[in-house]
Amino acid sequence: MKMLQFVGMGFLLFSVGVSPACSQGEPPATPVSSQSSAAVPADLQPGEAKFTANCSACHGAGGLGTKQGPPLVHKIYEPNHHGDAAFQRAAANGVKAHHWEFGNMPKIDGVTPEDVDQIIKYVRWLQHQAGVF
Repeated sequence: MKMLQFVGMGFLLFSVGVSPACSQGEPPATPVSSQSSAAVPADLQPGEAKFTANCSACHGAGGLGTKQGPPLVHKIYEPNHHGDAAFQRAAANGVKAHHWEFGNMPKIDGVTPEDVDQIIKYVRWLQHQAGVF
């Protein structure tokens, strides 16, 4: 019986240790699900280009994250947790690290609120394609 309790406690500790939390430093290998192979719609391609130019160095191609920044295609960044205004504030002002241990995000010089709107539409499309929401 003690062995069963020991194994059960080990499983519980393992489960707690690997469960997602806002303060984890490393993103999951596949944030939510594999990316769809759907072509980016024409009306979102300007946002894709702006994302590639301004965001992908840290947030990765397709928003899947890198060693420098977290994945945006992740449940933490879905609209009910990080609304569009949060993306606008992050680009304009930077953001203090609070969900991951990648360090603070600097403000992104050279992007306008309109650019960020286009980027947000692209990121939301990626999230939707991946089943985030």
